[in-house]
Amino acid sequence: MGLVAWSVAAAAGAVVLSHTIVDPLVVIGYFSVVAGFVAWRLIPLLSDIFFEARLAGNDVNKAHRPLIPESLGIVVATIYLMALFLFIPFPFKQWFAQDDRTEGIRTFPFQKLGEFLAALLCLQSMVFLGFADDVFNIRWRYKLLMPTVASVPLLMGYYLSDGVTYMIVPLPFRPIFGQILNIGILYYVYIVMLTIFCTNSINILAGINGVEAGQSLIIAISIAINDLLYVNGPDKPAADVHLFSLYFMLPFIAVTTALLWHNWYPARVFVGDTYCYFAGMTFAVVGIVGHFSKTVLLMFIPQIVNFIYSTPQLFHIIPCPRHRLPRLNPETGLLEPSRAPLQELSPLGHTLARLLNGVGLTRFTYNADQTPAEMTNLTLLNLILIYTGPLHEQTLAGVVMALQVIGSGVAFTIRYKLVHFFY
Repeated sequence: MGLVAWSVAAAAGAVVLSHTIVDPLVVIGYFSVVAGFVAWRLIPLLSDIFFEARLAGNDVNKAHRPLIPESLGIVVATIYLMALFLFIPFPFKQWFAQDDRTEGIRTFPFQKLGEFLAALLCLQSMVFLGFADDVFNIRWRYKLLMPTVASVPLLMGYYLSDGVTYMIVPLPFRPIFGQILNIGILYYVYIVMLTIFCTNSINILAGINGVEAGQSLIIAISIAINDLLYVNGPDKPAADVHLFSLYFMLPFIAVTTALLWHNWYPARVFVGDTYCYFAGMTFAVVGIVGHFSKTVLLMFIPQIVNFIYSTPQLFHIIPCPRHRLPRLNPETGLLEPSRAPLQELSPLGHTLARLLNGVGLTRFTYNADQTPAEMTNLTLLNLILIYTGPLHEQTLAGVVMALQVIGSGVAFTIRYKLVHFFY
């Protein structure tokens, strides 16, 4: 009954806002608070339903391996989408309030509405495909197609709006290409590649309590801070696109905070692939529609490092086990790097493994005859453990969050201090 009462109060508040407050940013702030609270309350209430549907998994980094409900990302994604659906009229309220309906229709910003709806359809498609992955356990080779399919509405919305396909050339390359380079259809290929990277990079840097939602929360807060630097600025087009970004980031921050509350160590729920895809696509959408995708990518520095570091295993140059998360030492209760076998390596894989071991990016274990038997898996989590030694799961998650914050600091430094050396 308490949740019903809060829902009724939220609806009543929305009606009051629609008649008293013009600023959409205040409205989306209100919706964000409500969405965050509803998500925080619903996640534990719906956990039993996920158990009954057999959407649960063992927390392998606990000594007793408890069975935890998973795929709860679908709950926060649904609440997020509902909040944005309800918010749709508010950015366009001034056109609805005009006495002359014909004039209102003539001046209505259909392009902005189209971008908003295309972004929502893109996110909704990604959430659906992500939940399908949670249920059917889709293979990695097919996971690359999922964001490609989900990005089609975004591509169409982008094409029917400005459809800008040019890029500003960095200073060192301007003698060759000039100041502006129109790359045509390759820009749309770039958009698709960006959605593929953003959705999968969150999913790759995963495996311990709180790390998926935690890194996403820090990225979202960083993007929101960047948006706030523009919304009151003199550049009206820049203010508009960053205001659009805030409309998507504020409710995302709210529902992710609620999810992280339940997913932090010791986790009561797992986020599932649904959340990873939903989070990554949200970041890609605001970067693409807002034309600041390079800034968004800068917020992904730890994810980029993790992806590059993982590439030999992701492309099966080096054996890639199904699960590469750190392993629990039951005697100490601490996490240690997990390992991959080195049997039947190709000459390229053998050379690359020895190179990584030589520069300290992996660690070998050896057979009795001193031939390499295993190597630590190539993930950022395992790399941290190589240099810090065994850590408690909560401590390791905290280290990753600290690296994410440092990455955001580096991103802001590059964006606002070093960019003048390149553009």
